Amino acid sequence: MKNQRVTLQDIALLAGVTKMTVSRYLRTPEKVAADTAARIADVMKEVNFTDTDEARSNQKPRIGVLVPSFNNQIFADLLAGIESVTLEQGYQTLVVNYDYSREREEEHIVQFLAYPIAGLILTDSQHTLRAEKYLTAAKIPVAQVMDLEGPAGRIAVGFDNYQAGYDMTEALLASGKRQVVYFGAMSDARDLKRFQGYCRAMENQGLPPCQITPHKVSSVSVGSDMLAMARRLYPDLDGILCTNDDLAVGVLQECLRLGLKIPQDIALSGFHGLDIGKATTPGIASVITPRFDIGKVATEILLKRIKGVPCIERVDLHYRISLGGTI
Repeated sequence: MKNQRVTLQDIALLAGVTKMTVSRYLRTPEKVAADTAARIADVMKEVNFTDTDEARSNQKPRIGVLVPSFNNQIFADLLAGIESVTLEQGYQTLVVNYDYSREREEEHIVQFLAYPIAGLILTDSQHTLRAEKYLTAAKIPVAQVMDLEGPAGRIAVGFDNYQAGYDMTEALLASGKRQVVYFGAMSDARDLKRFQGYCRAMENQGLPPCQITPHKVSSVSVGSDMLAMARRLYPDLDGILCTNDDLAVGVLQECLRLGLKIPQDIALSGFHGLDIGKATTPGIASVITPRFDIGKVATEILLKRIKGVPCIERVDLHYRISLGGTI
């Protein structure tokens, strides 16, 4: 049976020559010594190698990328950073969306690893047991981004979500607010770490943590609805930390509609420093995260690992706190 993954390198190894010699034989056989050409031809006949295989083997190497949502600027910025490197270095990216479903992520990971890709970039740090088993056994480099967590041997590029949640909560409390409520979204690993940081900051001040998490993809409309729920559950609410700027914009719009003063009545923060939060009046306080740089640096390290170049495994690109006009 024909091996669909036979490459020029395979032919070269079997014939005892270099890959360049095989490529030269395929393009200009008259420029290859007769005995060498005969060996190459015999190997190609033995493995049933054709011009189609040559075209396949000459394709650009591919990097698989998994994102939880196509409808989120966070991951658009991340992908822009990834492709700023892959395009320049002659790689293609294959991007799939798993809609925050670990089962769908698992399915895509298994499919990717069965495909001839050079490396894999993941946007989550927690996976199903089956997916983790495949990742551990993978023969290609794997990178996880947007956080710093990952097993030994796996590239991790991002920032400390736990500390970011803690620091922004501290900023809200420092403004004099006492009942700060955390607005979550999908309860993914990054969201949970931010909430844990928030909880620590609240508990350090002797205050009870309060949370609303609808398990929905963050959006302006979801944020607006969450404010109404929060005001019913927590009548003394005077501060909100949102896990995403989309939610924060929805909260701000609803506060303005209700005649609430920001930040006097309610102090408000988002997360990620998205353009939508910068365009509001007042501008929304946020944790500014380097999504483009995370994608760029992770891909640079991944390609070094693919090429066998020694490289760092963990990179913390940090974040910064912007108080905007809502704290």
